[in-house]
Amino acid sequence: MGSGSFLEVVAKNFDILAGPMVTLVYPLYASIKAIETKSSIDDQQWLTYWVLYSFITLFELAFAKVIEWLPIWSYAKLFFSCWLVLPYFNGAAYVYQHFVRPLFVNHQTVNIWYVPRKEDIFSKPEDMLSAAKRYIEENGPKAFEKLISKSERAPKTRRTILEEVQAQRESNTERESKSSGENYTIFDEGYRY
Repeated sequence: MGSGSFLEVVAKNFDILAGPMVTLVYPLYASIKAIETKSSIDDQQWLTYWVLYSFITLFELAFAKVIEWLPIWSYAKLFFSCWLVLPYFNGAAYVYQHFVRPLFVNHQTVNIWYVPRKEDIFSKPEDMLSAAKRYIEENGPKAFEKLISKSERAPKTRRTILEEVQAQRESNTERESKSSGENYTIFDEGYRY
């Protein structure tokens, strides 16, 4: 009679008893072993596990009121943790390769901390996107497409393309000044006229 009720209590609270063993004790032991080996494969497995465990914990903290209404949550978490932890399944590495890595490697994440710099006269030269945008505004999309087709034929560095944009901008300025009938003095590179 006493052992039957003990087994019944263990069966009803299996998730509470097995959860810490599966989610904390074994991963801690395996992580320490992974640190001591020279292989990076096991390091990746356990680092990924701890990242996913952190996500699960944050999810539980954020949605605690909703999770209270799900009676199978603790069992689902236990089974998912077993899949992540057990070397036979190697689930943490699978999740990393198929879900986490593509997000970060393909730069599909949004940087919420990015604040654009204010332009000042002492800042670095303009970047490629702002130069292209300004060029399109000044010369139109056809001229930009022509410039791109030139650059596709002969691979050039970023500096060469920016120099071409600047030269095109200067030639457009010269044309505008000649067409307006005004006579401006044009300086060469040495500021001689």
